[in-house]
Amino acid sequence: MSTVLLHKENGVGYLTLNRPETYNSYNKDMAFTLQALLDDCAADDAVRCVYITGAGKGFCSGQDLSEAMNPSPEDFERMVREHYNATILRIRNMEKPVIAAVNGVAAGAGANLALACDIVVANTSASFMQAFSRIGLIPDSGGTYFLPRLVGMQRAAALMMTAEKVAAADAVAMGMIFKAYADDVFEAESKKLAVTLAQMPTKGIGLTKRLLNVTYSNTLEEQLNEEKVVQMQAGASEDFREGVQAFLEKRKPVFNGK
Repeated sequence: MSTVLLHKENGVGYLTLNRPETYNSYNKDMAFTLQALLDDCAADDAVRCVYITGAGKGFCSGQDLSEAMNPSPEDFERMVREHYNATILRIRNMEKPVIAAVNGVAAGAGANLALACDIVVANTSASFMQAFSRIGLIPDSGGTYFLPRLVGMQRAAALMMTAEKVAAADAVAMGMIFKAYADDVFEAESKKLAVTLAQMPTKGIGLTKRLLNVTYSNTLEEQLNEEKVVQMQAGASEDFREGVQAFLEKRKPVFNGK
């Protein structure tokens, strides 16, 4: 069985981390398979939203430590660069919405893989943990970038240093994730969100994501200029023309994602 499964339906590329016997712990094969499938979804115009979840009872429990016993400095560097950084950059650089549907434990790199996505939803039994300090490591996979921006520096520092587990409801309350759904409706509601996004103006959403990627590094003046430039691109899209036409004709727009 593949360590990551891909199913395409209704404009959504459904990616499932598939090592349920280890709560989908992240290993080399999973890293490279996930990267290849993210590239597939990015290149496929029929895929207008990507949905990442885990098989079984967990989302991703982080690094498979059996692959990280006594690594050399070169191996450590390569693992972080090739397995983790390359995955996070694919998620952020894909100009399509990416949803993390967290269906259980999301720990270590698994938590930060989720937080790198555009929208994170979870079932109420899910939890998030910055587990790195328990084994003497620092939060990687963009954790030190995304978490402070989501919950603030003070709370991010505490969560990273103590490795305290955060329940899904608390993650919503602190702004770490978007929504938590009851376990019995989680799959249906999270997939409904994905299908909704897949039917929206993909070009405009992708351009919005491009602006969000640079908002913290730009001054206000720089960001306003970026908005001006990117708005011109959005205004030249087929989806913009369809949206205006549908508004004038008092009908529901039918976007094609271009």
